[in-house]
Amino acid sequence: MKSSNFAGDDNITLLAKGVVLKGEIHVEGTVRIDGRLDGEIQTKGHVIIGEDGLVQGTIIAGTIVSSGRIKAKVTAKERVQLLKTSTLIGEVLTPVLIMEDGAKLQGSTDMGVAAWSDELPKLPGGVSDLSAHRAKQVVVLEKEASGDARR
Repeated sequence: MKSSNFAGDDNITLLAKGVVLKGEIHVEGTVRIDGRLDGEIQTKGHVIIGEDGLVQGTIIAGTIVSSGRIKAKVTAKERVQLLKTSTLIGEVLTPVLIMEDGAKLQGSTDMGVAAWSDELPKLPGGVSDLSAHRAKQVVVLEKEASGDARR
């Protein structure tokens, strides 16, 4: 049995270099794009976009790893990883975004943060809050110098 480099998944859909597809891809496993897709990819598995790959439209997947070009709304349940040759223009919705040096991103990102608490988190047991130990404010009063002449 031949082993796969795609998370042990035997169900791989490949769009080869030089192939142009306009439409939708809906699968359960891994999708690798080395050609061009104008449309939608939807999978619970991985979407891998090679250096020559181009996707325009929508990508919905568990994990997205790109070293190619994406102009799309991208939704990943687990993570989006942009390798150094990757360019992404669009909207990214994912809990984890990883970008290598050289990767380019233009658009908006949403990593699931709705708001934060105004209260600071409590410090662990052995760590103290330095603001509680600040010195009290000192007021310096000017003294009249003994040799000064007043008018």
